[in-house]
Amino acid sequence: MAERTLRGARLGGQSFEDERGIEFAARQQIAYACPRGHEFEITMSTEAEVPGVWECPRCGAEAKSVAGIEHEAKPEKPARTHWDMLLERRSEKELEDILKERLELLRGGEIGPAHLHRGKKRKTPA
Repeated sequence: MAERTLRGARLGGQSFEDERGIEFAARQQIAYACPRGHEFEITMSTEAEVPGVWECPRCGAEAKSVAGIEHEAKPEKPARTHWDMLLERRSEKELEDILKERLELLRGGEIGPAHLHRGKKRKTPA
């Protein structure tokens, strides 16, 4: 086991890349304050869309931007039900016809659980 250990480097702890010649992206510090009195800063790109609220790293509450950036409330879509999705594919008249057809098959013993029509004899076409 000792022969197979990695030697000479800590896994994930050290980068061997050199930072010379690398130009970092322009950054900005955005300050936030939570309702419980915690204040903190987040480093973001200058090109990033700055959110009005950020989760406080200490307590998890919604912290608001100190710079006065407003939280943009997105309009919520109404929840689509199964019925709404069904009506996108079929009309109510089509659904009534399908229901009527399936009920006739069920009552005639053509479809459905076997225990409902076990004792009944099936009509065979002549």
